[in-house]
Amino acid sequence: MSIRHGLLALLEHGPRYGSQLRTEFESRTGATWPLNVGQVYTTLGRLERDGLVGQSGEDGAGHALYAITDAGRAELRTWFEKPVDRTSPARDELAIKLAMAVGAPGVDIRAVIQSQRRHTVKAMQDYTRLKAQALAALEDTASRERDDVAWLLVLEQLIFQTEAEARWLDHCESRLIRLSATAVAPAPAPAPAPSDTASASAAVEPGHGPGAPHAPGAGAGGGGEAGGSGGRRGARAGGRGR
Repeated sequence: MSIRHGLLALLEHGPRYGSQLRTEFESRTGATWPLNVGQVYTTLGRLERDGLVGQSGEDGAGHALYAITDAGRAELRTWFEKPVDRTSPARDELAIKLAMAVGAPGVDIRAVIQSQRRHTVKAMQDYTRLKAQALAALEDTASRERDDVAWLLVLEQLIFQTEAEARWLDHCESRLIRLSATAVAPAPAPAPAPSDTASASAAVEPGHGPGAPHAPGAGAGGGGEAGGSGGRRGARAGGRGR
């Protein structure tokens, strides 16, 4: 968040003092990103050092006023015209937490995801309720207050952001489930080669494989039966001779 440019945008409407800038900044953004007075004055000191603002006397209560300079206006125009850089995203605590939870001993990453999802959905519901109130306020007033419109835009951005976060959490859980299933699934048995198939068929063909039952008259048993038959024929021949 650029507090620096936010203060410049407020000062373009006229000289302001520190507490006034803080109040107007929070009113414009719905106190989504609260500031403290010390942070405001520190930023004003840097802006003054860079020649973007200058002190402009005091108000009736003795507050030191700050006014934007021509260099400050040029800086503000550049900020409005230049897209926000997304190639170097700000550090996201949730993404870092889940990244560190992967493989961490004693951490159930799915429980972390489910806990965060409940919080994210609750926040989305709160933002949606505030949006309904903001829309009702705009419809009730004939004029469109600048701060009310700005707050509505901020609320809608927060709603879109939480919706995207909830979808991302669902995706993370599904991804982990798929990876876990892949890790424990047994590897499929390799298919036998053609030569192995032929050998296997021969091994189980009836009467050829080891341990297969012998057909009558075959092998050793068949030889015995043939010997017995030959003995009977010899006995008949001997009887005729007598």
